[in-house]
Amino acid sequence: MAKVIEQTAEKYGIENWGAGYFSINRKGNLVVHPSEGDTSGADVKEIIDDLKRRGIHPPVLLRFPQLIVAQIRKLQRAFKNAIREYEYQGRHLCVYPMKVNQNRFVVEEYLKEGAKYDFGLEAGSKAELYAALAMEQTEDSLLILNGFKDEEFIRLAFAGATAGKSVVIVIEKMSELEHTLRLVNEVSKRNSNAKLPMLGIRVKLYSKGSGRWEKSGGETAKFGLTTTEILEVIKQLKKVGRSDMLKLLHFHIGSQLTDIKRIKSAIREAARVYAKIRALGLKIDYLDVGGGMAVDYDGSRTSFESSANYNAQEFANDVIYLIKTVCDEENVPHPTIIQESGRYMTAYHAMLIVNVQDEIETVVEDFADPIVVTEDDPQVVKELYDLRETINGKNYREYYHDALENREELFTMFNLGLISLEDRGKGEVLFWDICERADYFAHQKKYVSEDFNELRRLLCAKYLANFSVFRSVPDNWALEQLFPIIPIHKLNKKPTEYATLCDITCDSDGVIEKFVDLHDVKNVLELHKLEKGEPYYLAIMLIGAYQEVMGNSHNLFGFPHEAHIYIDKDGYIIKKVIHGSTLADMLKQAKYDVSHLQESFRRNLEEKVRKGEISQADCDELIKFYEKKANSYTYLLPNCKA
Repeated sequence: MAKVIEQTAEKYGIENWGAGYFSINRKGNLVVHPSEGDTSGADVKEIIDDLKRRGIHPPVLLRFPQLIVAQIRKLQRAFKNAIREYEYQGRHLCVYPMKVNQNRFVVEEYLKEGAKYDFGLEAGSKAELYAALAMEQTEDSLLILNGFKDEEFIRLAFAGATAGKSVVIVIEKMSELEHTLRLVNEVSKRNSNAKLPMLGIRVKLYSKGSGRWEKSGGETAKFGLTTTEILEVIKQLKKVGRSDMLKLLHFHIGSQLTDIKRIKSAIREAARVYAKIRALGLKIDYLDVGGGMAVDYDGSRTSFESSANYNAQEFANDVIYLIKTVCDEENVPHPTIIQESGRYMTAYHAMLIVNVQDEIETVVEDFADPIVVTEDDPQVVKELYDLRETINGKNYREYYHDALENREELFTMFNLGLISLEDRGKGEVLFWDICERADYFAHQKKYVSEDFNELRRLLCAKYLANFSVFRSVPDNWALEQLFPIIPIHKLNKKPTEYATLCDITCDSDGVIEKFVDLHDVKNVLELHKLEKGEPYYLAIMLIGAYQEVMGNSHNLFGFPHEAHIYIDKDGYIIKKVIHGSTLADMLKQAKYDVSHLQESFRRNLEEKVRKGEISQADCDELIKFYEKKANSYTYLLPNCKA
C-alpha cells in the first residue's frame, strides 16, 4: 500500500507543487499541514464528512489560514537571510494587494501575522481604500495606494493620513499630482500641523516581465510615468516646496513572473532610477519592487506560464544583492524595500472540494446483446467487425487508420440512404471498440505517437463535477491557468480512468481539459472509476489568489459553502462555516425582486384554480414549494442527478 501511495503522490505531483503543505495518509486521504515539515495535519476527507453531517454538502471552499501565516513567515525569513548575508542596510516590508483576495477573513489573517513584521496593505480602488482605512495596522506599516485616482479617492487618502495611517499616494498620472497638491494647500490652510500623506511615483520601466502578464511592463505598459514625466513631477514638487513628500519609487512588471532573469533586469533598472533620483537631492526612503512573485502551480520549476524557475530565497537574494550593488556604486543609502506579493501569500490557503455527480458518455457503447455480424450486413460493417476481432499489438496502428476510413464510409452510405439506422449503430459500436483496443496497445509502447495521445483525449471519460468553472476557477477558463487537481480520497488505490472535468453550467466552455504535469501539460487526468452509491470528491488546489474575486455568476451559480479550518496536534477544528449563495441571493444580484416573483407565481396559480385547471390543494402545495426553494443552494444536492 505504501508503494501505491508513493506512486499516487508522484502521479499527481504533490511534492512538486505542494510546497510541503500537503501529503497522503495511510487511509489514502489528502492531508493538509499547517507549515512545511509539520507532522500535524488535517484529513480533508474527514473534514468533508464532518461538514456533511452538519448539512453542508460540496461544493465547499476550504480555507486553511495557517498556510497564509506559513507563506508570510517563509517570505519574511527569506529576506531576513538575504539582508544578513549581503549586509544590506535597509529593511524589507510587505504590503498585501487587496485585489488578490479582498475577503475580510483573508485580509485580517494576513494583518494578524503581518503585524509582527510591520507589513501593511495596498489598495487600488476607493472601495478597497475604504475598507483598508478601518483595518488595524502597526504604526510603521504602510498603506500604499496604486491605480488611477480621482479627487474623491485622494480625499479618502488624506482622511487616512489624518487618522494616523502611513498613507502613500502613488502618482500614476500628472492630473493626480494636481489634485493632491490642491488638497495639500486646502488641508494646510485649515491646520498647518495636519499629517499629510506621502507621495510615490510609479516608473514605467523599459524592462518587461515574463509569462501571461508580460505586457504589464515595458514602455507600452498601462501604468507608470515616463522619465520626462518623473522629472516634471519632481520639478512641480520643488516649485511648491513639497519635494519632502516624495518618499517612494514604485514599479510593477506583471503578475506570476516566471523567469528570474526578467525580474533581475527590472530590479537593476529600478535601482538605478532610485539612485539617480536620490542624486537629485530627493530623500526617497522606499523602493517598491511591486508584486508578481510567482506560484509554482505545476511544480516544474521552469519559466512555463504556470510555474517559476526560482524560489523565495533565490528571489530575495537577487533583489537584495542587485539593489545593494547599484546603491553602493552610486553612493546612495540602501532603501527600505517594499514588496507586493499577494499571490505568493494567499494562493495555497484555499481549495475547492467538488463531488463528481456523474459521468457523461462520450463514446458509443453496446447496451444490448453482443454484436453479431451476418452475411446480410453491409460490407463496411463486416470490415469493421473483422478489424475489431483481429487487432493486436503489432497491427493496431494500421487497423486504427483503416477504422477511420471505414467510419467515413459508414456515414457517407447512411447519408445516401444506402444503409439502415441499425447498420449505422452497429458500425459505430464496432468503431469505438477498435479505438479502445488501439489505445490500449498504443500506450503499452515506450513511445506514444501524437495520433494516439489525441485518441486518448477523445476516449477519456467526462466527469460531471458539481461546481462552476466561471465562479470558482475563472483563470482556468479565461487564461488557461493550470491548477493542481487531486482526489481527496482513494489515493491508496491506483487510478484506472482517464478523464476531463465538466462543470454544471449550461456552457460548453465550462470544462477543465488541461492538467498539471511535471514535464508537460496533460490533456487527461488519472482518476478512479465511479462506483454507484459512493461519493467521489476532487480538490481544486491553490485557488486562494484572484479566483474568488474574479469569479462571475454564469447561470446564477453563486458562492459555494465555505469552511475555515485550523490544524492542531489532534487534527482539525472547524472554526467557522459560511453558507453559500441561495437562489434568492443570486436573483437579487440580477435585480430580481424575489417577493415580486413569488407574488407573480401565486397569481398565476390562483388564476388556474379559478379556471378549474388545478385544485386549491395543489395550488397551495406548489406555492409553498416555490417559496421554500428561494432559500436553497444554487448547486446540485447529493440526491440530484444532472
